[in-house]
Order: sequence, then structure tokens, then C-alpha cells
Amino acid sequence: MATIRFLGAAQEVTGSCHLLESEQIGKVLLDCGMHQGGDIIDRLENEDFEFNPHSIDAVVLSHAHLDHSGMLPKLVNQGFNGPIYCTHATVDLLDVMLRDSAGLYERDLERENLRRKRQGKKLLKPQYRMQDVEHTLSLCVGLDYCEQVLLGTNAKLRLHDAGHILGSSIVEITFNERGQDKCLVFSGDLGKRNAVLMNDPSYLKHANLVLMESTYGDREHKNEDDTLEQLEGILAETWQRGGNVMIPSFAVGRTQELLFYLGCLHQQGKLDNWQIFLDSPMAIEVTRIYEKWVELLDPKDTAHLHLDHHKPLEDFLPNLFMAVTPEDSMAINKIARGAIVIAGSGMCNGGRIRHHFKQRIWNKNNTLIFVGFQARGTLGRVLVDGAKHIKLFGEPYLVKARIETLGGFSAHAGQSGLIKWVSQFKPQPKVVLVHGEPLAQQALANKLWEEQQLTVEIPRQNQSMVF
Repeated sequence: MATIRFLGAAQEVTGSCHLLESEQIGKVLLDCGMHQGGDIIDRLENEDFEFNPHSIDAVVLSHAHLDHSGMLPKLVNQGFNGPIYCTHATVDLLDVMLRDSAGLYERDLERENLRRKRQGKKLLKPQYRMQDVEHTLSLCVGLDYCEQVLLGTNAKLRLHDAGHILGSSIVEITFNERGQDKCLVFSGDLGKRNAVLMNDPSYLKHANLVLMESTYGDREHKNEDDTLEQLEGILAETWQRGGNVMIPSFAVGRTQELLFYLGCLHQQGKLDNWQIFLDSPMAIEVTRIYEKWVELLDPKDTAHLHLDHHKPLEDFLPNLFMAVTPEDSMAINKIARGAIVIAGSGMCNGGRIRHHFKQRIWNKNNTLIFVGFQARGTLGRVLVDGAKHIKLFGEPYLVKARIETLGGFSAHAGQSGLIKWVSQFKPQPKVVLVHGEPLAQQALANKLWEEQQLTVEIPRQNQSMVF
């Protein structure tokens, strides 16, 4: 019998990883993600696989975000050598994201080992190296949406547009086991309907088992007009105070959406004289990849942007400056007022945003805008929850900047979107909620029963299920 084992994103949002096993398929991982929060060295040291990487036959990757892909180089380092199926655009994004993550890890590890050497402690061995990233990328098999490939002896794999970020996919695996046709659908991360730049998530009609994300299972998002109005108001108030704006943003998806919204305000003459800085080399590279795969984006938005291979995204926003080098980033510190700084990481656990916090978070005239989900254990979550004192680079800082959250920027479906998506399956399949915190999952489970008389399961970490 086929089994699915929940090894990550079980009653939590990050670390997506599920192990599918059957005689026909072999052993297939659905995602191989890294937990977000805390120190990357600690995460890689302490997160051991609950299986032998040599035994895994294939990986099917829903999309490129590190909480779905970040452990792939470690998997390869420990012996995995099979195909990694994902969309062509995801392959391009992985090339940027995994290299960037490995570079940060190598630098952090070098500093940590220098500290240990000075203290006479045992040095840490790297959990993976850049050559493992290269090997990982060589194993990737890019697919078009709805293209069908074989998994194992007789299983069929197809990827459908999830509408979450560029290249994101819903995974569909069909196979016959002991004379019975079976279908597993893994939602990956589902985008919301009418999201900027992205197509609506695809609706599938049939499955025996559905693994569905539940990140925002307890709430809805503001619509586009309300979000733009809120952003406009926050910027106007900060401009009047003579402050600056800091926006931690994920390099993939959220940054491109944010640039689009700022471009809309500029086109409407509502952006005052703000100078906008994209302080993320990775986000700049990713923006170029979005331009390359423009045909995968929503035509109504790309037509509005006049986005093509000859006219880059930032042309829509002429007061945008790309900060590539560390010197470019440090130069932003000299601007006393009127700067909007978009920098990673999205949950503030690393990246250049922390350096901007050091310069500006203690000033009451400044504003910090969160535009995405902040997972437990991250600095972003600490700030959203109202902390007045934080530590940066080992030193204490007072938090005086105004903290704002723009819910309409989420790249995830809200509660009603999740319900609408899963309600398309006829007859009702077995539904399992993953990729969500317990309160959000229980709220969604209650709503699904009230509206659809659908009973769902919420697995715990390392639980197995037969289907």
C-alpha cells in the first residue's frame, strides 16, 4: 500500500518535506525544505533526515522558496543522486537561491569556526559545499505545466500552476496499485486569486488524497485596492514625519509584486519624491528571471507594465535604484529622509535588512513595513508581536520605528481561497492540512466542516498515513 510520511511543515509553516512510498513509485520526496528561524548553522547541524538519502528515488519540488527547497544540497551531500522534478522557471530560480544560501552559509561557518578556533573548540564540518549546489542543479529536470512524465514503473507526474510565485506548481501523481487507480495531489503553496503578476491557481477535479497548505487558514487578505490605499497612507504619513521606510521582502515573488504596486502609485502621481532602493543582489537577479519567463505571468499585468525582454520591470518605476555591491548598500545610510529600502531577508533572519535596522529601527520617524508571513522563531515575528528591544549583531537596540503590516501582499490564498480550491474535487477526497500553524489549521478545518461537511486530518511531525 502507498504511504505518505510528514517530515516537515506538519503543524508548522516552514520545512516542507513529505515522503511518498509505494511499490510502483519507490521513494519520492515532495519538497525538501529548510526550517526558517534561528541560525542557519544550527539548523543545518541539527536537522537530520529521517530517512537514508541514498534510498530516495526522486524529488518533486513544488517551488523555489527555501522553506521548500533549501535542504536539497544537504540531501545531495549525503548521497541522493536522483532526478529533481520541477518547472523550468523553478530551475532558474534555484540557480540563484541555492547559490546565495550556500554563500551565506559558507561565510557564517567560516566566522563560527574562527570563533571556535580562538576558544579552543572543535571546528564544525560543513554540511554541504558549493559543489553540492552544482550537483543539485545538475539533477534538476525542468517541466512545462501539464507535461506528463513517468515516476517509477507506472506512476505519472504532472505539475499545474499554483499561482504562488514564478514557476510554482501543484503536484499531481497518479498510479495504479493492486488494480486500483490512485491520485495524490499536493498543493504546494497556493496563490490567491487576482494576485499581481501571477495567474490564478489551477483547479483540479479528482484526487484520492489531497495535501493542502493552510498558512492563512484562519484569515482573509485585503483586496488590491485596499492594500494600495493602506500603502499610500503609510508612505504619506512617514513622508510627513521626515522618515524612511524599511521593507523586509522575499527576493522571489514578493519583491516583484511590491515593485509593481509602487510603480502603480508612481504612475498615479502618488509617490511623492521617494527614492526607492532594491538592496538585494538576489532580488535583482530574480527580477531578471521574471522578465525571462514573462509568458508564465498574468497577461493583464504584464501588458500594463509593458514588460518584455527589451524593457525591464524597473522602467515602470524610474526612481528605483539597484544596490548591488556592499558599497551601494552602505551609501543608503547617508540618506536622512525619503528612502524606501527593500531588502532581504523576508523574515529578517539575515541579509542586508538587518544592517538597515541597525541604522534606522531606533528612530521614531521611520517605518518598518512587513509584507509577508513571519514564522515563529524569526526576528520578523518578534517585531510583529510588538518587541520593544531586540539584538542585532550582538548589541541591544530600542525599537521606536513604527511597525506596519500589509496583509494584502501575501502570496498565499486566504481561507476562502483555500476552501474554494479544495471544494472543486468531486467526489470529496481525503484532505490533509500541512504548511500551517495549529490555530490556522483548526480554524480552516472547522470552516471546511461547516461549509462543505468535509472532515480533514492534521498530521503531526513524522506521522505516516496509508492511502
